[in-house]
Amino acid sequence: MEDPRTRRRRVYLMRHGSVTYFDETGKPFLPETVALNPAGQAQADAAGIAFRDAGVRFDRVITSGLPRTVETARRVLAASGQQIAPETWPDLIEIRGGRLAAIPAGELRRAFTGAFEGLVDEDQRFLGGESVGAMMDRVHPAIARLRAQDDWDTVLLVLHGGVNCAILSLALTGQRLFLGGLSQAAGCINALDVGAEPRDWVVRFVNYLPPGPLHPDARATTMEQLFEQYRKGR
Repeated sequence: MEDPRTRRRRVYLMRHGSVTYFDETGKPFLPETVALNPAGQAQADAAGIAFRDAGVRFDRVITSGLPRTVETARRVLAASGQQIAPETWPDLIEIRGGRLAAIPAGELRRAFTGAFEGLVDEDQRFLGGESVGAMMDRVHPAIARLRAQDDWDTVLLVLHGGVNCAILSLALTGQRLFLGGLSQAAGCINALDVGAEPRDWVVRFVNYLPPGPLHPDARATTMEQLFEQYRKGR
C-alpha cells in the first residue's frame, strides 16, 4: 500500500490558447491585453473536454493574471464542468519583452528566437527585455511556494511558453537551467508529479495538445512564426 507521506501530487501545466499578437501588417498589439482568438478558444475547450473525459478534478487553478491565461482557465473549467475561481500569481507572468522598434534589424531574429534555442544563457534577453535569469528569479520561488502549500493534491497552472519552459527545465534537471528547445504549443498540457523533496519531480508528459496530439503540421517554433509575422511591417 502506498505511504500517504510519500504520495506525489499532480501539477497540470498548460500554456494559454492561441492569441493574435500582430495585425496583418505586422503591427504589434499590446501583449498584456490580447485575448484568445477562435483557435485559442477551441484549444481551451478541447483541453477542458480532455480533463472531463479523464475524470480529472482540480483543487486549485492558478493563472498569471494576463487575460489570455484567465480566459483559457475559465474555458477549461467550463468545459470540464468545474466551478473554481482561478487565482492570480503575478510572479508567473510571461518573460517580458522590450520595445521591438528599438531592436536593430540585424539582431531582430536572435531577439525573437534566442531565448528558445538549446541550453540558454541566463543573460539572454527576450526581445531586448527581461533576461532568462531574471525570469527564473521570480518563477522558481513561486513554484517552491506552491509546493510548500498542503491544501491541494491536483492543481492546474495556466501560464506561458517561457514560464512553462522554466518550470519544465527545473523539473527535468533539478537545477537552475533553462532548456529553450522545450516546445509549448498554444493550448498544450504538461503533467508533472511532485513529492516532498526539492528534486522529487516526475515529468509524465509534455506538450500534449488535445486537438492534435501528434502535431502533424508543426515544424516552426512559436517565436519563429511570430518573427515572420512581425518582420512584414519592419
